Amino acid sequence: MRFTIVTLFPEFFDSPLEAGLLGKAIMRDLLSVVRVQLRDFTCDRHRTVDDTPFGGGPGMVMMVEPLVTALESLREERPDTHTVLLTPRGRRFSQAVALEWVESGDITLICGRYEGIDERLVQGGFVDEEVSLGDFVLNGGEVAALAMIEACSRLLPGAMGNEESVPNDSFYQGILDHPHYTRPREFRGMEAPPVLLGGNHAEIDRWRRQQALKLTRQLRPDLLEGMELSPADRKLLES
Repeated sequence: MRFTIVTLFPEFFDSPLEAGLLGKAIMRDLLSVVRVQLRDFTCDRHRTVDDTPFGGGPGMVMMVEPLVTALESLREERPDTHTVLLTPRGRRFSQAVALEWVESGDITLICGRYEGIDERLVQGGFVDEEVSLGDFVLNGGEVAALAMIEACSRLLPGAMGNEESVPNDSFYQGILDHPHYTRPREFRGMEAPPVLLGGNHAEIDRWRRQQALKLTRQLRPDLLEGMELSPADRKLLES
């Protein structure tokens, strides 16, 4: 899988892209991340990428021309890349979106900065979609881009130390993950659930599924709305 990041701060990604499982996925060529400096596509000696907003108001607005020039250049090399503008108004990023992107295989992420981006970038059809990390505002799209890249990297075959852990992650099956315990068996009066220590794998699986459904109902009931629950899941919830 390949990500291309259009950014004013390519150095932001230096350390994260070398660390942990994400760094290993890149080192093993399961994932490539190309950083593109937007200022390289400006046409003045000051390498200007922003200007004051028409109509007045605070802050600066990213100019459309350098962005379009950059995207057109990238599409010449990779015409099938899926171009995404990272913006608070976009559709919410989720595990389902990560799966879509992994299937696509080639994603270009545009990291905004300043007060906003000239609307003609979207109006002119230069991006394929707008995506948001959540209902909050960041200084720029770089943090969001990194989070999205890491979420996708976990879904790549061979990227995780234990492939069986991925289908059990929160949101992968539409609900939260079950609680986890490890040694010691007792900590400050709190015991690990006996079912996890009994060796009955069928009972363990049933307990984990029940706890996952319970946590989802308690903490994220919105995830269950409209979800098609199996008769077994309904019975677990009722119990």
